[in-house]
Amino acid sequence: MSSAYSSNSNETARRKILVVEDEPTLADAVLARLNAAGFATAYAATGPAAVAAAREEQPDALVLDVMLPGFDGLEVCRRLQAERPVPVLMLTARDAESDLLAGLGAGADDYLTKPFSMRELIARITALLRRVDLVRAQALKSEAPSGEDDPAPALELGTPEHPLSVDRSRRRVRADGAEVHLTPIEFDLLLSLARRPGQVVSRQRLLAEVWDWADASGTRTVDSHVKALRKKIGAGRIRTVHGVGYALETGGEAEAP
Repeated sequence: MSSAYSSNSNETARRKILVVEDEPTLADAVLARLNAAGFATAYAATGPAAVAAAREEQPDALVLDVMLPGFDGLEVCRRLQAERPVPVLMLTARDAESDLLAGLGAGADDYLTKPFSMRELIARITALLRRVDLVRAQALKSEAPSGEDDPAPALELGTPEHPLSVDRSRRRVRADGAEVHLTPIEFDLLLSLARRPGQVVSRQRLLAEVWDWADASGTRTVDSHVKALRKKIGAGRIRTVHGVGYALETGGEAEAP
């Protein structure tokens, strides 16, 4: 397998996924499964090749391994997100919390810990792309002349001293008066909690609503994204109910992360 190639396809409308993985067997399996699911694909095996392939291929999303020759997937993600934001599903053989948060902090939207099922891989990629389409559609809608479609009112939460505003139409969040920049998944996770302020939402329900994935094996994904979200909006805003899920607090101070 060469370090970079793109699949031949007459279906130019198909979404293109760049797979960056230095293990040939796994790379072949991922590429085959993506192609079978109807995606166009491109491939790179090293950090430098991934950056070059992304610039040339302009993929709709990346499946990106963390451990790569040249420089790692975190650096690939940082460079690409600085140039042209693109959805990234990160693959990692490590499940340490610090490693997962580092990936999300570098600009990854989601992650899968090896080994993973190909069915879940396709579900996660499909959900990422659908979320990007939603963001774009809502951005265009917010730019439309006023009066065509009245936007949904923002959810005003928190307290007067520590307000939290979740603008569903514009997909914007303000905490304590300052705008907070969230990834599409982080916004959808916050919105899922904000629709039920004070109520406990189970991890399984969050998986189904935010990731379109209801398998209990993915609950660790929810935990990692909640931790990343807390760092941005304040640790005290989201309460953990051990063994069940999470609740968005509407009172009290937003504690520092």
